[in-house]
Amino acid sequence: MYSILLAALVLDGLFLSVVILMQAGKGGGLAAVGGSGGTMADGVLGGRQATTVLTRATWGAGAAFMILALILSIMSSRTAVPESVIQVDAPATQSAPAPVLPGVQEPTAVQPDGNSGNDGN
Repeated sequence: MYSILLAALVLDGLFLSVVILMQAGKGGGLAAVGGSGGTMADGVLGGRQATTVLTRATWGAGAAFMILALILSIMSSRTAVPESVIQVDAPATQSAPAPVLPGVQEPTAVQPDGNSGNDGN
């Protein structure tokens, strides 16, 4: 189910991109605010333009994208198992290191020929 919804989200995103790029520019944008052409109030208070098929498709694909993203976000957060960053129990294979006591000399390893490694030289 998750992979089907994810594929639908990707396809919807591609469709939304194509529909947005196919639309004609409205001719305003931020350039109209600077005083070229008209005032900002003309765009806000002006009459509503007729909606085209591309505008409706943009709104529909945008709404579907947001809904699919929300559903996938909820689904992925429910399947994730939280893990602790702190390690609670130590692994059983490791043993605690021997304490180092001052003044106590560590035993030396015995060589295969029977010498202890310290020749006393």
